[in-house]
Amino acid sequence: MCLIAFAWRKHPRYRLVLAANRDEFHSRPTAPAQAWADLPGAHGGRDLRQGGSWLLATENDRMAAVTNVRNGLEDPDAQWRSRGELVLDFVRAAPRPSDWLAELSLRAASYGPFNLLLGASGELHFASNRPRYRHRPLKPGVHALSNGDLDAPWPKSLRLRDAVAAWIEMEASMDDWPPVQKLFTALSDTREAPDAQLPRTGVPIELERRLSATFINGASYGTRASSLLLLDDDEAVLYERRYAPHGHFEGESVLRFPVVRATGAALPS
Repeated sequence: MCLIAFAWRKHPRYRLVLAANRDEFHSRPTAPAQAWADLPGAHGGRDLRQGGSWLLATENDRMAAVTNVRNGLEDPDAQWRSRGELVLDFVRAAPRPSDWLAELSLRAASYGPFNLLLGASGELHFASNRPRYRHRPLKPGVHALSNGDLDAPWPKSLRLRDAVAAWIEMEASMDDWPPVQKLFTALSDTREAPDAQLPRTGVPIELERRLSATFINGASYGTRASSLLLLDDDEAVLYERRYAPHGHFEGESVLRFPVVRATGAALPS
């Protein structure tokens, strides 16, 4: 993921409403969001190069999502472990989030720069390994997370956060199949931020402009998937819309699955 906005315990029905875009090279092999045959109970997309994921939710009430942290151009020769491994490792584990995050402190520096959002046991936590490893539980609120710190006021983060905040106030958002097009419309925003509002992340200004859009159109790199996750006490709905180069629509998945509060057991593997 490169952009996530989410409402935690602010909606009368859904304890988590999450909207996100995954930006990636179009050549990177990817499986669409689906139920994982080799990890029963897990639902989400899969990176076919490293085997991890950018967003997963499970029937035993665990979820995780990850973004990278941008601080200049990444060294292609750096021997970092895949960030998607963190998502997979957490959802198939059993410990409470705080215990798992404490253990992660021992190996966090071996991963590429990451922001991590994870939930289980009725809790939601944020973690990052830049500029140093840290983690904390999140209180109820509406937040945004991109390639900087949590709630950093990047223009695209603020726009998507505001869209999520407006959506959870809609009466129709309580429906069994709520209207989600307004959220997908917000995720498809191709406007670039004015130079005066751009973050300074160490990449050339031309690239900074391109990356400032919520939805990135490109021939080789761009938004590959837009995702929505709605999670209540009994079930989850995961929507994914996929895109080819230049933003051409490629397909859609809608996954609805039961959620049972975790009892300390890990997913069978």
